[in-house]
Amino acid sequence: MEYQEAKDKFISTWGSLGSLWGINKAMAQIQALLFISTKPLSMEEIMEDLKISRGNTSMNLRQLMDWGIVTKTLVAGERKEFFTTEKDVQELARIVAVERSRREIKPVVKVLDEVSSIKDDGTAKTKELIKQTKALHELTETMDVIINKLVNQKQNWITKSLLKLFK
Repeated sequence: MEYQEAKDKFISTWGSLGSLWGINKAMAQIQALLFISTKPLSMEEIMEDLKISRGNTSMNLRQLMDWGIVTKTLVAGERKEFFTTEKDVQELARIVAVERSRREIKPVVKVLDEVSSIKDDGTAKTKELIKQTKALHELTETMDVIINKLVNQKQNWITKSLLKLFK
């Protein structure tokens, strides 16, 4: 497989995997392109390489910056904006985990806490709702605590954390 074919395959595959970490295909493809790039890229270079519109590129770059995955970079002598992404895969995974917790898990924990705290009117259906939502709340909250402890480890947090689990 030649470079261009391998590059296209990687970007396409990473784009498809984007939905697993809560982002759309174009957003994941932009991040993948930046991830394998040897230099910061301008919006125009990203648009040309991925064959996507300016609006789509702009919107997705903004969202990637909101996630903390992509940053703007100054290039000496250039007036255009250039973009880079986190290159350390462990740090990238940590950033994604923190954002997913903030965007997805914490809101669910809040709702489960509210629902499981309703007034018990003594009926079987209310007791069951409280029981099941409390159990789910506890599990979700525990998983969020575990994720946060894992991601707050320094370098190689995945490897170190997994090794600690098996000691």
